[in-house]
Amino acid sequence: MAKKEKLPADLNRRAKSIVDLVTGEDSTKAKEAGKNPAAVALGRLGGLKGGKARAEKLTAKKRSDIAKKAAAARWNKK
Repeated sequence: MAKKEKLPADLNRRAKSIVDLVTGEDSTKAKEAGKNPAAVALGRLGGLKGGKARAEKLTAKKRSDIAKKAAAARWNKK
């Protein structure tokens, strides 16, 4: 079963997406066509190793401070 595409909240964008659906045009392919595959791969590579590299640079005290701040933010949600 295909996933239902969510329509944008903006009225003009919603109208365009409805017209695209009715006419059979796919606006997502037009957006993806302009991307350089090599640049996309390079960006993904940096994103994959970014968090791990940052964690390795942090001291134990700094990691602990970040964890405490995150826990406090979770517990203070209303």
